[in-house]
Amino acid sequence: MSSPESKLDELGISLPEAPAPAAAYVPWVQTGNTLFTAGQIAMNGKEFVATGVVGRDVDLEVAVQCSRQCAINIMAQLKSALGDLSRVQRIVKLNVFVASTHDFTDQHLVANGASQLIAEVFGEKGKHARSAVGVPSLPLNSPVEIEAIVEVKAST
Repeated sequence: MSSPESKLDELGISLPEAPAPAAAYVPWVQTGNTLFTAGQIAMNGKEFVATGVVGRDVDLEVAVQCSRQCAINIMAQLKSALGDLSRVQRIVKLNVFVASTHDFTDQHLVANGASQLIAEVFGEKGKHARSAVGVPSLPLNSPVEIEAIVEVKAST
C-alpha cells in the first residue's frame, strides 16, 4: 500500500499548514498512543469553503465539500503532530458537527465527504466509527466542524 502522503499526491491534494487555534485551546493532544484533534472547520487557508447553515444557506453538495476540507485540515494537524502520516495506526472515530436547519436530516451524507476522503487516503486504517450531529450553529459560522480520534504508532 502506498503511503498516505503519496496517496494525497495522487489525489492532487496538498496539505495546508496546520490551522492555528482560534481561541484558548491546543490543536491536538496525544496521550499514550491516542491522538485527539481539536475541531477543524471548513477553511481552506484563510477562506471558508462556505459559511452559514446547511439546509438554508448551504446546500448538501457544498456541505460535503466543507466536510472534505475539514478532513484535509485534520490530516494537516496529524502531519504537524506526527511528522509523518504513516505513523497513523488507525483513524478510530470522527465526530462531525453540521450546522443545519431543524428539518435537515442528511448530516450523515455531509459527513461522508470527510469519511470517504480519510478512507481513500489511509485505506483500511482510515475506516472509522463516526457520529454526525446537527447543531444550530458552529464557530465562525462554519457549516461543518470535525474532530478526530486517532491511534498512532510510536515514533522510530
